[in-house]
Amino acid sequence: MRNLRRYYSAPIQEFLEQSSKEILGIIHSNDISAEIKIQQSNTWETEIEILREQLVKFTEGRIIFEYTIPRMGKRVDVVILYKSIVFLLEFKCGDTEYRQSTYDQVYDYALDLRNFQKESHNKLLVPMMISTYAPDVSCIIKERERIVEPIKCNAHNIAVAINFIAKQYNNEVFFNYLAWENSEYLPTPTIVEAAQALYRGHNVHDITRSDAGAENLSVTANEINEIIEYSKAKKRKSICFVTGVPGAGKTLAGLNIAIQRSNAEKGEHAIFLSGNYPLVTVLQEALARDKVEQEKQLGKRITKADALRSAVAFIQIIHKYRDSFVGNEDIPPERVAIFDEAQRAWTHKMIGNFMLTKKGIPNFAYSEPEFLISTMDRHRDWAVIICLVGGGQEINTGEAGLPEWFESLRRGFSNWDVYITPQLNDYEYRRGKSWASIVSGLQVYERKKLHLATSVRSFRTPDIAAFVKAILDMDTPAAKILYEKIKDKYPIVITRDLHKAKEWVLDHCQGTTRYGILASSGALRLKAEGIFVKNEILVANWFLNGKDDVRASYYLEDVVTEFDIQGLELDYSIVAWDADFRFDDNGWTYNSFVGNRWNKVQSEEKRLYLKNAYRVLLTRARQGMAIFIPQGSDLDHTRKTEYYDKTYGFLKTIGIEELLL
Repeated sequence: MRNLRRYYSAPIQEFLEQSSKEILGIIHSNDISAEIKIQQSNTWETEIEILREQLVKFTEGRIIFEYTIPRMGKRVDVVILYKSIVFLLEFKCGDTEYRQSTYDQVYDYALDLRNFQKESHNKLLVPMMISTYAPDVSCIIKERERIVEPIKCNAHNIAVAINFIAKQYNNEVFFNYLAWENSEYLPTPTIVEAAQALYRGHNVHDITRSDAGAENLSVTANEINEIIEYSKAKKRKSICFVTGVPGAGKTLAGLNIAIQRSNAEKGEHAIFLSGNYPLVTVLQEALARDKVEQEKQLGKRITKADALRSAVAFIQIIHKYRDSFVGNEDIPPERVAIFDEAQRAWTHKMIGNFMLTKKGIPNFAYSEPEFLISTMDRHRDWAVIICLVGGGQEINTGEAGLPEWFESLRRGFSNWDVYITPQLNDYEYRRGKSWASIVSGLQVYERKKLHLATSVRSFRTPDIAAFVKAILDMDTPAAKILYEKIKDKYPIVITRDLHKAKEWVLDHCQGTTRYGILASSGALRLKAEGIFVKNEILVANWFLNGKDDVRASYYLEDVVTEFDIQGLELDYSIVAWDADFRFDDNGWTYNSFVGNRWNKVQSEEKRLYLKNAYRVLLTRARQGMAIFIPQGSDLDHTRKTEYYDKTYGFLKTIGIEELLL
């Protein structure tokens, strides 16, 4: 029987007693790849021989080959459990130097185990990079949060390094090696990692946390599937509104359903649609890159263009999909359509202007929600629309918000079954309209399980969304309580010095932990600080490229705005705060920089967009955040110190830790 958790596992003594041929046979029997390449087989054989020689004097411990790191979709070459320490070995057979990429790779394994594997939370983790032909390097121990910085070894000094570290840490508490090996794993992938895993064939159970106190994504997925099955059996047309706090995994839930219901044999084509161009671009590119790499590992070749075409068929920009049904009566091939960030669908005025100016179509009769419903209504029997809705996240002029979906249903599709959550009655969703007026005349069914109440983005604490809401609502007592609750798990600092903010983030990030600078699209006077929000960037490069690429977020040069980052996330962020959204004696003020001066924003709608922009920026980081507020200058009328000091002072009153100059 294949063991998917690892390819080989045994006490070190047993490993030493077995023949290399026998060990290699067990590893091969557990490798489920379509092809076992000769090169890989030779690598395993080399690793076995090196370790049989290096561990010959070890009288205890356990050895594991190809140990799974599920969230990353990768395997640690070798794990050695010895003297109650976890050693993680990444082999580079034939390498004559120690590469930074290997350093980051094995560090990432340690970080992942510490964050997501239950039995690793309090264990000493020692990543080791084994470049077999590299020169000897002195073993220097630097530890941070129970992870030793990667140790550099060649084929001949592995045992020396392990024994040296074991001697330095000779008081580690004994733990059961088998319990560690079979430990519960509670991953929280980024949306990019999740999309890649789902696309490879994993399901939401494989890649999400299952903490007892969390609203499990699986529960929501099951509820949606039940509604789809009911609609199918009873030949009903249904629309579901899935709500959730920022970072709760709404997009992930949608992607999961899209893949689950994409069964052509059952007539269940499904598609994932989003109006968020940066999100779609990043996900399409990530899926394509991953597909190329996966095929390469199997000894196959696929062009990037072919991989991208497949990704585009699965995830599409909602506007392109919409336009394909304008001016015709074509019935969509999809029975299930998932609309991500449905609150951002366009108003009648917005889409009307677009159709006139871009398509030459005058007097377009629909809002975007109404037209999208109408396309799915073309099915004669059943269809399901799933709207993923974020409260308080409308950030663009022309975004209709939730009420327009209900207005559209009432105007022409009152026969549809409408499934809602109790949370839709919240102000952030209603946008000032009464709940009674929103649902009037519709067949509405409440389903509590369609709400995702716990953030999985900030896996260190579920309270970030509530903390940010308290700040934006000027609820100082609640913000103080929440900050005290989260500060030890999720560090947040404020500073007047951008360099200090960068230093802090760099100090907290290890391996390929992703970080970057964020600012609002209206933060035009950050230009004086070297932050240019108007610079055009390729968002896929910013989010996906590595540390060696100046276009990547890692360089802390290019900045992305709320339009680029909404729906995506970083591990750590620097949020640069300008005078467009500033605090004064009466609370938050809303400002727009035009020409050479700041103007007050009068429109309630535009004020809402600005407030929501900062909500988006402040909820993007998974592990921690530095907030940079410039000092300003009274020599510059556009950057007066008072524009920034009171905002800084307000955040200080909450108790947020200062990084002093």
